[in-house]
Amino acid sequence: MLELVIDSRPKDLGGGFMVGRVLPFVHRRMVGPFVFLDHMGPADFAPGGGIDVRPHPHIGLATVTYLFDGEIRHRDSLGMDQEIRPGEVNWMTAGAGIVHSERTDPSIRSKGGLMHGVQAWVALPAEDEECAPAFAHHEAGGLPELADCGVRGRLIAGSAYGLTSPVRIFSPLFYIHAELDPGARLAVPPEFKERAAFVVAGSVETDGKRYPAGKLLVFAAGGEPELIAADGPARLVLLGGEPIGPRFIWWNFVSSRQDRIEQAKADWRAGRMKLPPGDAGEFIPLPEM
Repeated sequence: MLELVIDSRPKDLGGGFMVGRVLPFVHRRMVGPFVFLDHMGPADFAPGGGIDVRPHPHIGLATVTYLFDGEIRHRDSLGMDQEIRPGEVNWMTAGAGIVHSERTDPSIRSKGGLMHGVQAWVALPAEDEECAPAFAHHEAGGLPELADCGVRGRLIAGSAYGLTSPVRIFSPLFYIHAELDPGARLAVPPEFKERAAFVVAGSVETDGKRYPAGKLLVFAAGGEPELIAADGPARLVLLGGEPIGPRFIWWNFVSSRQDRIEQAKADWRAGRMKLPPGDAGEFIPLPEM
């Protein structure tokens, strides 16, 4: 039932902060509407260290930030200023266009510490690509939780296992954080056409083979593949949904139309996209790709 295994690839986001880039991949651009997945850390910052992702633009997607450890301060062109902590969800709908930054707050930077999480981009259906930008924050206690036979987890977004997250979505999907005790088993939701599981920590067994951290396991449609925590506890992120059609991806822009990508490039280059209040002193220039 395993269709493809994708290795995360190291990517420097600037300032030496490394992530594992999982999606997109040359042989698999999307899983359901998920068009991008980065594994952030784990990074143990010394006092004074942290992340500084300067203001940058997005169109045609929703970004989903989810942390296991640490904190990140989100600021955007809508005027939102929000800390995100472990188990919480920051869901930013870019739609027609938004600009945001992600930084370590000075109060956290002074102490240093661990930062670990994942960030996903969810492509919007064609009819919603130009919707008004929006931002929503959800506390950990407001999200449905899983607890059964050595499996604990949280439904970040979408529907699975008879649960539905309050996070607003635009197409059928599931996005799950799961913690497995040694030997615990978890079935991948069967009701979606495209499904995958990313091994964040530990290792899992499926189809009689073991896969360590840093692997994205992409499953074929149909059936109910099972994941088993193989050599100890395991941490997983499960994701997928219904396909929404191919997308063009250039830098931080996602669209079903190439001409829309070109317009976004021109808008950013010309300074026509508003910077976040309180963080407008610098920005990431349009790359020369």
